[in-house]
Amino acid sequence: MENVFMNPSGHSRFCWENLGDIKAGRGDLGEEMPVLVYRLMQFTMLDVLAREFGQDKANDIIRAAGHLAGMEFAKNTQDLTAGFDAFVANLQQTLQQLKVGILRMEAFHPETGEIVLTVGQDLDCSGLPITNETVCDYDEGFIAGILEAYTGKAYQVREIDCWASGDRVCRFRGAVAT
Repeated sequence: MENVFMNPSGHSRFCWENLGDIKAGRGDLGEEMPVLVYRLMQFTMLDVLAREFGQDKANDIIRAAGHLAGMEFAKNTQDLTAGFDAFVANLQQTLQQLKVGILRMEAFHPETGEIVLTVGQDLDCSGLPITNETVCDYDEGFIAGILEAYTGKAYQVREIDCWASGDRVCRFRGAVAT
């Protein structure tokens, strides 16, 4: 039996279709689940990766997974041909509908591509204890992937404010990677 997550050369081949028919498979339970279960998966995975490879490498891996997810998410849920304002409005609506968070655009500089945005009630961290650190590495990658899918340019995104650092929204700054 073929592993749907690997191609013949042994490399990952994740694609949107690998997510399956969730409605058919979870007929009685439905498509939603508590944030607790999502965080349990993400935080235990991060813990194991950090023990195996060190915290910095674990964060890089989680960020890369977020990037892949963001690229696929944008390609499969967004109109990548829409004008910027329409794209952002649709993205805001989709993220809120899926209960990922409440996206707000703070700044966008069309000449440079630099962007600053916030995500309120963030799936990854809202409600975490304050540890004076930013923890949304997956979100950094996810946002970078979305921006790359839309613009065709690689982005580097970093969280500059986080619930875990004492803020009540997560703020991200993105720039075209050089």
